[in-house]
Amino acid sequence: MTTSYNGIALPDQWPPRDVEAGDDPLPVPYLSSPPAVIRVDVGRQLFVDDFLIEYTTLKRVYHVAKVHDAAPVLAPETELELNGHRCPVAAPFNDGVWFDPADSTFKLFYQAGWFDGTALAVSDDGVNWRRPKLAAVPGTNAVIAHPLGHHRDGALVWLDHDGAPDERFKMFVYWRWAKQTRQAGKVYTSPDGVRWSERGVVSPCGDNTSFFYNPFRQKFVFSIRNGWHMRARCYYEHSDFLCAGRWHEAAPVRWARIDRLDRPDPFLGDRPQLYDVNAVAYESIMLGAFAIFHGPENSRAAQLGRPKINDLQLAYSRDGFHWHRPHRAAFIAASRHWGRWDYGYIHAAGGVCLVVGDELWFYYGAFSGQGSILKAGRKGGYPQDNAMYAGGHTGLATLRRDGFASMETEGEEGILATRPVVFSGAHLFVNVDAAEGELRVEVVDRRGVVIEPFSLANCSPVRVDGTRERVTWRSGDLATLAEREVQFRFRLRCAKLYSFWVSPTAAGASRGFVAAGGPGFSGPADD
Repeated sequence: MTTSYNGIALPDQWPPRDVEAGDDPLPVPYLSSPPAVIRVDVGRQLFVDDFLIEYTTLKRVYHVAKVHDAAPVLAPETELELNGHRCPVAAPFNDGVWFDPADSTFKLFYQAGWFDGTALAVSDDGVNWRRPKLAAVPGTNAVIAHPLGHHRDGALVWLDHDGAPDERFKMFVYWRWAKQTRQAGKVYTSPDGVRWSERGVVSPCGDNTSFFYNPFRQKFVFSIRNGWHMRARCYYEHSDFLCAGRWHEAAPVRWARIDRLDRPDPFLGDRPQLYDVNAVAYESIMLGAFAIFHGPENSRAAQLGRPKINDLQLAYSRDGFHWHRPHRAAFIAASRHWGRWDYGYIHAAGGVCLVVGDELWFYYGAFSGQGSILKAGRKGGYPQDNAMYAGGHTGLATLRRDGFASMETEGEEGILATRPVVFSGAHLFVNVDAAEGELRVEVVDRRGVVIEPFSLANCSPVRVDGTRERVTWRSGDLATLAEREVQFRFRLRCAKLYSFWVSPTAAGASRGFVAAGGPGFSGPADD
């Protein structure tokens, strides 16, 4: 048995092979049996679950993203994107959005024209995008030329900061070819996201298969579409990207599915399914973007000429395999309003989110069903060539940094005591909204006895709304408690607490992961 970065004991058989196909919510072992002591050296410590909490009088409130005023930030305009006016698309179909510190540029990889181009747009601010002319398909911003007779389905692009210089970017594309009788994925690598080299075919898998990198385990993970529970997911990991895409038939394990807590859309009535899963390391956790499919099925959607309905929900994992899904409301919802750019078929972009100042930015694909010359119930040259896949746009939604869940006072005051923790840092920071109240912190030993001088009375109150606020005491050096088992006891008055962390620097670096990056970060972590 091994121990993870946060103290969770991992079983000898990894990944686990005990996921069942029933309708009960899947267990999350580290929540039912948390570690006796939690190490909090890596990243901001988020309150998305009870993992860190021994006792509290605060209430947890989950939050959803807000659609940016500039959305959609990309719409079909070019010849490639307009797709002969059959299915205009300029949207990530997974694909990916990253901030590349090599040239301080936002890079958006997306599907340009349904089942057509894999293209790149770049931006200085993440809102206004330009389409560079690239050499792969002259006169377009496509990054790869499609093999003869192929149609691209889902894809995913990853910026691997620690990869070899000529393999910084990695891509998986799911192809359909030979009159739809053969379907598989191919993998590619690139030094800059512009010049790509094909590196081989992956093992058989379903469409909308994707992958991600788990830096806590230093593994590439393929999120494999499989039918073991309607639409569901299997898991396969390897430290080498190319090997991660080549598995023996029995190697992937059951991983993620829907359960009885996933309720049908009241207007559609279909049983929900798990359409796809994208994931990324954010601070101290793995953050999952689950596309929950509500219907209608393909044949009915094609007959109506309207997109299927997917909403995005969030899931959280502290061991990289088991997902906690406490909030089943849509984090980013399809509008379901005919005529709007975001009517349905929402897909998270690879990388899931970026850190932009005090916000998290989530890019996603959304489909309107508008702009097709194909009438409802009619198809073009292949079954997926119909109006339900028309009108793909790139959306942008935002959330406060660490803002997935807040611990809030129900009355005027409340407290939160952590489980026993150990750290190696020297400065306590919080993400807190105490503009109309205050936050104080005391440090206690495992018996609950205050460790002087880190008492409430000596703590300087925090009375601001900020995502990186240092907590100080009138005397004492928190570094003297490094590697000692302690508990933090937060006392709030009319305030909301989003996260805490112990930084090695007075500037407040968390040493956690920053998802798809952002301005000011030179690599994958907040160092």
